[in-house]
Amino acid sequence: MQERMGNTENQISEVDQRIINLEQDTGSRVGGLSGETLREMEATSQQVGVHDIRLAEMDVRFQCLETANYEGVLLWKVTDYARRKQDAFQSRVMSLYSQPFYTGRFGYKMCGRVYLNGDGMGKGTHLSLFFVLMRGEYDALLEWPFRQKVTLSLLDQSPARRDLSDTFRPDPTSSSFRRPSTEMNIASGCPMFISHIDLQNSRFLKDDTLYMKIVVDTIDLVPR
Repeated sequence: MQERMGNTENQISEVDQRIINLEQDTGSRVGGLSGETLREMEATSQQVGVHDIRLAEMDVRFQCLETANYEGVLLWKVTDYARRKQDAFQSRVMSLYSQPFYTGRFGYKMCGRVYLNGDGMGKGTHLSLFFVLMRGEYDALLEWPFRQKVTLSLLDQSPARRDLSDTFRPDPTSSSFRRPSTEMNIASGCPMFISHIDLQNSRFLKDDTLYMKIVVDTIDLVPR
């Protein structure tokens, strides 16, 4: 990945140099450029834009790969809690998704989903925390439905370290745990994970920040 990014950066440098050469050849006077030269400069500028976009996309993918967990563990930090909760209350952004995590290099792809203003039975009164199965590259080689034990936690930020956790085993008849046919399945978890009253000014909310954790049991997973 780093090599590909390096090659793209080199291509951008070469295109930039072509623009500099064109400007030097014409004394950097746009008004004196011929139609052919202007068209070449425009095409070159478009190339730079395309390369910039590709480089940015590759950088995002590289960061995702660098931070991805392949041991079935997600540690999720949510900052600006008050503002994000207000966004949810005003229906601007109802829920937040975590970065993907995996049960192995070729395992299940998953993520977390949180409704800061609650969802379903918890709407308006609770924080709702869910587990989501995502469509992965190796789904054809995995066992379905998904049967791994899942533990959802809100982490205690005080020295006591008494986390709030809930553990469940997937219902094999639920569509949430079948092989995903779209980008992600319907979320499954706890619509009433913790009430707003219990969360406010608690050991779980410090400096307007929450830490959540999802652990998927991988002990009995046997790779093909």
